[in-house]
Amino acid sequence: MLTLGIETSCDETGLALVNKGELVAHVMVSQVDLHSLFGGVVPEIASRVHLEVLPSLLETLLQRAGCTLQDLEGIAVTRGPGLLASLLIGLGFAKGLSLGLHVPLVGVDHLQAHLLAAEMQQEVEYPCLGLLVSGGHTHFYLIKSWQEFILLGRTLDDALGEAFDKVAKMLNLPYPGGVFLDKLARQGKVDKELFPRPYIDNTNLDFSFSGIKTAVANYLQKNKHLVFPGLKEDLKLDVVSQELKDMCASLTYSLVEALKIKVSRALKNYPVKGLILAGGVAANSILRKEFSLFLEQKNLKFWVPNKELCTDNGIMVAYLGEKLLQAGYTHGLEVDAIPRGRTVPRDYKIN
Repeated sequence: MLTLGIETSCDETGLALVNKGELVAHVMVSQVDLHSLFGGVVPEIASRVHLEVLPSLLETLLQRAGCTLQDLEGIAVTRGPGLLASLLIGLGFAKGLSLGLHVPLVGVDHLQAHLLAAEMQQEVEYPCLGLLVSGGHTHFYLIKSWQEFILLGRTLDDALGEAFDKVAKMLNLPYPGGVFLDKLARQGKVDKELFPRPYIDNTNLDFSFSGIKTAVANYLQKNKHLVFPGLKEDLKLDVVSQELKDMCASLTYSLVEALKIKVSRALKNYPVKGLILAGGVAANSILRKEFSLFLEQKNLKFWVPNKELCTDNGIMVAYLGEKLLQAGYTHGLEVDAIPRGRTVPRDYKIN
């Protein structure tokens, strides 16, 4: 079933074609350079760029795939959660195509699409745990099947990626800063006592990262020499002080340990086959390595998409959309966008 996937939840415009669970072609426009001027995503600019590039991106996608609009058998689009203005651009584009081509439409949960992207490259076994870590979301699920997600916990404030980016901003590192913190941390030595493991003195499975952000701010206030005097756009690792690299390594350690503690807590109550790690922060090399070792020690399987599928992309939307459409789930033209902070409802029409 040749399915078009459309992703516009934040600042990445992604389109992809999937057929029988296999990728046919994909295209992407990133706005990172544009938003780096502001140190973060500006919603109004993001939505405007989506509107400008979608028609030409679709044309490029069809050319790469060697097909036409008339070959499309289904359309899947991210309906949320995300930036409302950006979501509305993608939804409007998808509805127009669905109406004009007379092909079924389905709205996709962005978070579930991230987690199920692992299925495209590995054979995932259910039930399993799903940990989604990105710049906008940190969600923890029990996944009983590709259709059944039970939310176990979520961040109460900043997302994990947001915490990384805000620390990078304190240091005057370029946006998105998590990438640069990862590079610095790989060359650092961990001090396990430098920063607290955030929000672990409880019995729940939620997360909170605002506290460690404050801890880093206080540390930098006492160690102002670690902060670059201006935006460090041409970061060269060999001239960065070892002290700063050690700080980044220690920060990463504290955050990864907090995640592992919550996962260990869940494993006591939920017998599972393994864990899926997904989302933009799942591209972090230390996080991937530490979770691989952590789950191996527990004799559990570990599934993580390649780094290309960790970022926002149309591939994951097309993949989950095709599964939904083949199972008989569709939406009408009244399907609405779900902004960040709200749960995406399962309000499909059943054919």
